[in-house]
Amino acid sequence: MRVVVVGGTGHIGTWLVPRLVAGGHEVVVLSRGRRAPYPHPAQQPDPQQVVPEQVVVDRDAEDAAGTFGTRVRSLEADAVVDLVCFTPDSARALTDALAGSGTHLVHVGTIWAHGPSRLVPTREDSPRRPVTPYGVAKAAIEDHLHAVTRAGDLDASVVMPGHISGPGWLPITPAGDLDPGVFRALATGGPVTLPDDGLATLQHVHADDVAAVVEAALDRREVAAGRSWHAVAEQAVTLRAYAEEAARWWGREADLRLLPLEQWRAQADPEQVATTLDHLAHRPCCSMDAVRDELGVRPAHTLLDTVREAVASVAEEHGIPPLG
Repeated sequence: MRVVVVGGTGHIGTWLVPRLVAGGHEVVVLSRGRRAPYPHPAQQPDPQQVVPEQVVVDRDAEDAAGTFGTRVRSLEADAVVDLVCFTPDSARALTDALAGSGTHLVHVGTIWAHGPSRLVPTREDSPRRPVTPYGVAKAAIEDHLHAVTRAGDLDASVVMPGHISGPGWLPITPAGDLDPGVFRALATGGPVTLPDDGLATLQHVHADDVAAVVEAALDRREVAAGRSWHAVAEQAVTLRAYAEEAARWWGREADLRLLPLEQWRAQADPEQVATTLDHLAHRPCCSMDAVRDELGVRPAHTLLDTVREAVASVAEEHGIPPLG
């Protein structure tokens, strides 16, 4: 297939593009051209490696000008993977341009479109009750894409990742935030304060496992079209268990302090509070059964291996001691 990947140098694209090239597809990468891909084994120099076509595009500017959709259609792709669509208007502009083209559109959404967990594990067809602007927008995009598929205008599929993690960037920490000091404390035996009872859940996923679900959706268009598919680790982890396991990476026992929510909030870093509260509200725990049974994909990375790999890759950058 000829596959256009919009946002192909980011977290997921770094792993997806080499997968597609290795699978024999002709790949065109659209990006702003402002950064290199994240670390990936396949990026080592290989004179035999096929280099995908690179197109520099400012999507926001072209969306505003009304030209992005027609630009993508002009590339005459069999499939388009959209990794960086965040508003319903942007999604509609692309689907309007691709309508009737025969292209398969795979949109990467988020499990935040579900809203807070209710019956767990959450399935793809669970009722949507998003509570954040990001989740609301992604749920609206999802609804639109499934509507155009039902109408016969375009085949569209949605892949819903959890907390995307991998080498090159800090993962969500056991405190549900992005503070590297949490890992520094666990590495050195210092205290770590967790909100409430520490039993809220997180569900990281390796970026390569997200890429595998996208690839499967492309390969099995007849199954994937008109559907949403989770891309998460096979298990969720509580904040407390995550902290305890992470401390063992440095041969430590976690020194955990649990505080009722309001007390925790009073002493927490104000810059991190919103991120933690977002994760406390959602407590994600999503099922991968449909992906396994219908797309034939199982995550190749466990949740804890994923976050360990991510932390190890950025430890020096964030002043975290090397992992044992």
